[in-house]
Amino acid sequence: MARGSQVAGLIAVTNTLREEVPRAVERLRKLGIKHIVLLTGDNEWIAKAVAQRLGISEYRASMLPEDKIEYVKTLQARGLSVAMIGDGVNDAPALAQADVGIAMGAVGTDVAIEAAHVVLMQDNWDQIPEAIKIGRRARNTIKQNITFGILFDLIGMSLASIGIIGPVLGAALESLPDVFVFLNSSKLLRE
Repeated sequence: MARGSQVAGLIAVTNTLREEVPRAVERLRKLGIKHIVLLTGDNEWIAKAVAQRLGISEYRASMLPEDKIEYVKTLQARGLSVAMIGDGVNDAPALAQADVGIAMGAVGTDVAIEAAHVVLMQDNWDQIPEAIKIGRRARNTIKQNITFGILFDLIGMSLASIGIIGPVLGAALESLPDVFVFLNSSKLLRE
């Protein structure tokens, strides 16, 4: 505000960093995620202040949507798996390009939600490390289920081919892998 040619007042507006974000970033590090980068459309000054507060050494400021997607592609070209977290229209292309795009669904735009692979329905950064832990447990369970199914079928076919078990018993035994997969997968509900 000015009175004549003199400054009479100044109004500054800034977004505040949510209290759970530093805690969530620290939990991500504890999960073994070493390379955390802040990509933002905000100016250099704001990006630097946020990165310092979060203990993030690498950040990129004043990024347009195409800049973010190019940065994700650069990381992927280096052989890195990329998880991108965002909630806005500007994040949608990078969310789609990332190996795992995570949209903050409660406040996210429809285009970000559509582009992401995972949508968190709560606007709470504490949910991000939890989602990663759930994803890792699910992946491990899937690998166990596939391994057991293949081994069981190989053993069953081998025993049937040399005549140790008959076709009726072989067919009956085919339901056992399904039971194992069901029971093994049900562990995910308890954890």
